Amino acid sequence: MAEYENVLEVDVREDLRLKKEPFDKIMTAVKSLKPGQTLELHAPFNPVPLHSVLKRRGFTHEAEKLERKHWKVIYRKKEDEINEHN
Repeated sequence: MAEYENVLEVDVREDLRLKKEPFDKIMTAVKSLKPGQTLELHAPFNPVPLHSVLKRRGFTHEAEKLERKHWKVIYRKKEDEINEHN
């Protein structure tokens, strides 16, 4: 995990390559987010089921395919987006 000013970056590509389930790692990162901070997830595929889980927790997402086996997904708390526009 790498942390920048307003971004917490989590890369689970290696975990999945080693057949390690990354869900707990991702959820630990989600719980550690500070107000206004976004989660930047790097995965080998678009993690559609995770989008639903985090949507129920109040997150929106933007997914982008960077390479054949590299997706970047940005998750933001909905209230953080509202605050940015005020």
